[in-house]
Amino acid sequence: MPNRSFSCLVALLLGLLVLLAGSGRAIAGEAPPVYDLEYRAGFAPARGVALVSLTHTPRTGRISRLRMDLDPERYRALRAEGGTLERKGRTWTWTPDARRPSTLHWEHVVNRQRRGGGYDARLTRDWVIVRGDNLFPAARVVAPGGAESRTVLRFDLPEGWTNVDTPYPHGRDRREFIVENPERRFERPVGWMIAGAVGTRREVASGMEVSIAGPREGPVRRNEALAFINLVAPEMERAFGTLPEKVLIVSAGDPMWRGGLSGPRSLYVHSSRPLISENGTSTLVHELVHMVTRIRGAEGDDWIAEGTAEFYSITLMHRAGLLSDNRRDRAFAWMENHGRNVKSLLGDRSAGPVTARAVTLFRALDREIQQRSRGEKSLDDVMRRLVEIRTVSREDLAEVVRELTGRPSAVLDTPLLR
Repeated sequence: MPNRSFSCLVALLLGLLVLLAGSGRAIAGEAPPVYDLEYRAGFAPARGVALVSLTHTPRTGRISRLRMDLDPERYRALRAEGGTLERKGRTWTWTPDARRPSTLHWEHVVNRQRRGGGYDARLTRDWVIVRGDNLFPAARVVAPGGAESRTVLRFDLPEGWTNVDTPYPHGRDRREFIVENPERRFERPVGWMIAGAVGTRREVASGMEVSIAGPREGPVRRNEALAFINLVAPEMERAFGTLPEKVLIVSAGDPMWRGGLSGPRSLYVHSSRPLISENGTSTLVHELVHMVTRIRGAEGDDWIAEGTAEFYSITLMHRAGLLSDNRRDRAFAWMENHGRNVKSLLGDRSAGPVTARAVTLFRALDREIQQRSRGEKSLDDVMRRLVEIRTVSREDLAEVVRELTGRPSAVLDTPLLR
């Protein structure tokens, strides 16, 4: 009987030690299991395709399954070295080897056209402009135990191609980049990328490394754009908070699409776009606002993202001294006139008169917030809250304004939003 009691006591003490050890690991925040990913991209200009691969190396963790839905007109020649690869319609499922490195290969057709006949991605004999989102398509991943990736991106450039840049910091050399996205366990390279015979100018503005790159022989105004951003960046930081550590701006002339498109820590703008348009707005600043805030509208509320980007393209240039009071007021008057016939702001794509009408609403909202707070708050305070929400609905916007001012907004109580 004493021996049995002693054994029970020992078991109880051992169990208590195990529990305490487990609690200690939880308190210490023990690192999750990890696996390594290496993305590689090469280019075959004569064929108009990128040669892409993804290598998975198990470490303390691993991927048990990766699934991608791929358009066969844009992705082809899929094959696996290691593990198993299965196809069902447009869906490909890769099960990497659980114990050793294995690689998935595919080709991506780069050249494709956007609206107006312009290219939103282009591979020539001398250079490529492409989005990582397209080179490395989205995947649904199963990783046991909450495992996370350590990810690098490497380029294998054709002969004669000397430069490459992405939104990410360099790794061991100028062709390797460290891919980090703390919001995701499975990290893939996204945003705009450029490589080849390209010219790049770099500068630090408000702690943000800005790279402006374009084809070496093209009509890209790198120095002018850098000087412009040097003036606008401090105002962006004051309005929205901390800026990204690094951003990449890529630009080119025809036959690229004649507009601007933002991406994660990067953007594209056609070289023909003026830094300041005749109506007092700026494509460059508009896309910078998208890139820095990363705000997007919830379903039916695209007017929030587009309206704030256009409102701040005027406001930030005025604060930076690039627009006089008179020029700013004329810009807002142009917006009011352009959107005068709009009856509703709701919809999944905001453009033209709808965006102009949204700008007028946000100017009125800014005035309302300042009046109610006696100048202590403004639309800037709303934006910093919306940045945290990221995908913003009209209800989110109304609630943030109510919290800041103490009562519902009269400006947002409008048939435009019903």
